[in-house]
Amino acid sequence: MRGASKGFVSEAHRGPNKAHLLVQISPSPQPHAAAAVCRERIMEGREDDKKGGAAAPGSSAPGTRFKNLVSREYYSHKKKVHSVAWNCIGTKLASGSIDHTARVWSIDPHGHSKVKDIELKGHSDSVDQLCWDPKHPDTVATAAADKSIRLWDARSGKCQVVELSGENINITYKHDGTHIAVGNKEDELTIVDVRKLKPVHKQKFPYEINEIAWNKTGDLFFITTGLGFVEVVNYPSLDVVCKLNAHTAGCYCIAMDPLDRYFAVGSADSLVSLWNVKELLCIKTFTKLE
Repeated sequence: MRGASKGFVSEAHRGPNKAHLLVQISPSPQPHAAAAVCRERIMEGREDDKKGGAAAPGSSAPGTRFKNLVSREYYSHKKKVHSVAWNCIGTKLASGSIDHTARVWSIDPHGHSKVKDIELKGHSDSVDQLCWDPKHPDTVATAAADKSIRLWDARSGKCQVVELSGENINITYKHDGTHIAVGNKEDELTIVDVRKLKPVHKQKFPYEINEIAWNKTGDLFFITTGLGFVEVVNYPSLDVVCKLNAHTAGCYCIAMDPLDRYFAVGSADSLVSLWNVKELLCIKTFTKLE
């Protein structure tokens, strides 16, 4: 299993002495929401270009809104940052590092106050991925190579621990916040009931599995694989619905559209494919990311 960092508007960098985050912030009070609007308008502009018409009312030409973004750098991690994610309301940014810690940053979009951050310390090995509870803006889950996952209260820094069987590198929440799926380096998938803090399902795969995700309604579960297909299963039965032949090389990452219309898959073949969630059909392939 291969891990993949998430984060559309944040990048992790490594300086000569310590790691830092480069965050591009929109003037909007909700950074991730503003970025989503920006991406949506760029797509609208491209569609208008194809049709030969003018841009849609309220939209702007591709790339123009990015000129308003402001970059800020945040220091604290001592080593490389592997994962970043915004909470569900866009007010906090979490980062996970190979320095065995995670951090939560309270972001002021206007930059008028000092950045507040809290260190989440407890893992004994690299924190490779993290994700926020989709229903609670102060709960974040971390997956680490110490064979555990931790559910943190981002206000107090306290956590609950679930011990698992392998070095964990991928983690995702079910959209109702009741379950977490975890993948490890041994290609084992574990589903954890958050309410009981206990694993309710384990499955070992005979091939490489990578990032994982539920659809918004929670009845389908998607597993990217090193063989180039995406395995789609029913949930909670985990019966296989189909295997989507998505790419000619390993599929590493997957991202679901918050409106449950599309999902995107990234691959080692340098392509990104966009799929219709309901039809499970590929509607577009991006060969050049501009």
